[in-house]
Formats: sequence, C-alpha cells, structure tokens
Amino acid sequence: MTLLDVVFKYGTPPGEKEMEALNNAWEVYGVRKIKFDEKEHTIRVEYDASRLNDGEIAGILRRAGIDLREKVQLV
Repeated sequence: MTLLDVVFKYGTPPGEKEMEALNNAWEVYGVRKIKFDEKEHTIRVEYDASRLNDGEIAGILRRAGIDLREKVQLV
C-alpha cells in the first residue's frame, strides 16, 4: 500500500447534498481520508496510490458534486 495525499481547491462550498454524496466515496476501495479546509477552500484526500490516481480522485469528487477548481501542488 502506497499512501498519497492530493489537495484540490474548490469554488462553491459543498452543501448537504454533496456531503451525503461524499459518503459514497468512502465505499471506493483505496480512499482513506477526506478532509475539508473551509478557510482555504481546499479538500485533501488520502488514498492508496496502488489502486487510484489523482484523476480518479478528482472524478470521484466531481461525481459527488464538489466544485473542483484546481489541484494544489504539495511541497
């Protein structure tokens, strides 16, 4: 298992509907943690890189209705 984090900026803050849809993301094998930073308008996802990649994580978030804007480069 290779754990990685990816961080995306989002536009419109997620509402109740989007948060409920994110519950389904926990069912995706390989997603470990999802954390929002409301102040920075970012969402951080820890995932198993042997199962998923950044693009697949972005797709999962978009299908949940999250208004993704850009990927944040982690230093």
